[in-house]
Amino acid sequence: MLTGALPPTITLRIPPVSRSAKISLSPRIRKSPFFEATERAGALAYTVYNKTYMPIGYGDPEAEFWKIVRDVTLWDVAGQRVVEIAGPDAFTFTDRMTPRDLSKCQVGQCKYVLITNPDGGILNDPVLLRLAEDRFWLSRADGDILSWAQGLAVNSGLDVDIREPQTATLQLQGPKSAAVAEALFGPEVAAMRYYDFIETSLCGAPVLLARTGWSAERGYEIYLRDTTRGVEVWDAVMAAGAPHGIVPAAPSRIRRIEGAILDFSVDMDEGTNPFEIGLERLVDLDGGRDFIGKAALQQVARDGITRRLVGVELDGTPVAYNEQPWPVRADGQMAGQVTSCVYSLRLERNIGYAMLRLDAADLGHELQVETPDGARPAKVVEMPFVDPRKALARA
Repeated sequence: MLTGALPPTITLRIPPVSRSAKISLSPRIRKSPFFEATERAGALAYTVYNKTYMPIGYGDPEAEFWKIVRDVTLWDVAGQRVVEIAGPDAFTFTDRMTPRDLSKCQVGQCKYVLITNPDGGILNDPVLLRLAEDRFWLSRADGDILSWAQGLAVNSGLDVDIREPQTATLQLQGPKSAAVAEALFGPEVAAMRYYDFIETSLCGAPVLLARTGWSAERGYEIYLRDTTRGVEVWDAVMAAGAPHGIVPAAPSRIRRIEGAILDFSVDMDEGTNPFEIGLERLVDLDGGRDFIGKAALQQVARDGITRRLVGVELDGTPVAYNEQPWPVRADGQMAGQVTSCVYSLRLERNIGYAMLRLDAADLGHELQVETPDGARPAKVVEMPFVDPRKALARA
């Protein structure tokens, strides 16, 4: 069990999620290049993400949370399987896949993008990396964007090669991650800007090092390009992090909700458009460029939305992370559902997101949330809940 120091004022434990059946191992599901190392490190359970086993915890989730926000942690996120788009028409093709204008994305930069369908619905929200003028990576959320992209290419008339490259990702997250990255890759990493990446090596293996992550803390993603070296690279990162108190951890539900990081297929899906989740900044409707879903999103921009994802705060004792959406009532009527909810150790209250009708989505609006333990009073609040300007991640 991890032994992160908890503040003396925090004495409540996060209630466990409900008991469920175990997942059996199968050749149909990939083991990551780091799987052996995560087993050795004491991973207690796994989920399946992009048909890959991904650890969801090594011990006390509260202790892991405090290590992420105070020290440094290492995550196996090889389930973020990458789609590569390369060839003479790679820019044109990739630019058509997303509402975000990629013309300002330089080689060596990352961009958070949305992939939309013809109805303007969100199919995925990957981090895009531009490796060359004619080569892009999409580090994807849980969803088969590889097949989507390959299908789009068939009759596109564009010269592109779309495949999954040999790569696997680790996340190094927490305020001390900068010191660990410098020990591993040299002092030049200190000059890296938020959402930039460099090509370098670790243990003699080629890697991409990106100033990105899913924690809203200072962090890096290490894209290992020789997947035969997974355990060796894991051990090297752990050894470099030992003086800084590094521990293996899993993506933190608490920290991502505090930081207003959305989870694809939980807080958004193909039935959700960018305007409903407050990501209209990623939609370029003013320029002459075309993209899949543009006409539908232009219609949404003209007509407006009828619902919106908002921050919510629930009264009462700590809740367990919701395993399914929770119904929400406002003014005695059904108003929507809570998509994500968790007890924040730092804020000492229950926080989350809810997709609500517009008439129930104003700040301060009082709600009733139907939890497994019964109805709870709640209200609409601002989000992000912590560090709204992302000063920690950008530091």
